[in-house]
Amino acid sequence: MKMERMLAAVIVLQVLILISQWTGQPSASIARADQITNPSERQLAILEESKATNAKLEKILSYLQSGDMTVKVAKDDKK
Repeated sequence: MKMERMLAAVIVLQVLILISQWTGQPSASIARADQITNPSERQLAILEESKATNAKLEKILSYLQSGDMTVKVAKDDKK
């Protein structure tokens, strides 16, 4: 009984794989076009994102150091 269920599951999976190949659906192992496959290009993209993040952090830091920020404390609702 258990062997028959396993065999049925394998057959169903094989049929699904065959249908996906026949209909032309790309598999998950194929690299997408928008992904960077070259390691050096990926490192350059990471570096650019790091520079953008650093610029944003510098902007936040300059805002904090300017002293133009005010803090309002919310009243506690628990009474």
